[in-house]
Amino acid sequence: MNKKISELIDKATTIEEHGWGASYEHFDKQKFAELIIQEAEYAFWSEACHVSDLAYEEYSRNSNKIKEHFGVK
Repeated sequence: MNKKISELIDKATTIEEHGWGASYEHFDKQKFAELIIQEAEYAFWSEACHVSDLAYEEYSRNSNKIKEHFGVK
C-alpha cells in the first residue's frame, strides 16, 4: 500500500478508549471515502492554477466533476 493511502487510513481511524482500560480502533469508511475524493481533487491542482485563470478554471471544472460523480458537495 502506498504512503498516501496509509496516511488517509490513519486520518479515518480513531481510537476509542473505555474507562476500564480497553480501547479499540474505529475506521470511518465515510471519512475515508471523502478523503480519497478530496485527494483526487488535489491531483488536478498545479502551480499554474496560482497564475493562470484558465488553469484554475480547468482545475475547478475537474474538481466539480469528481464531486458530482461521487455525489459529494
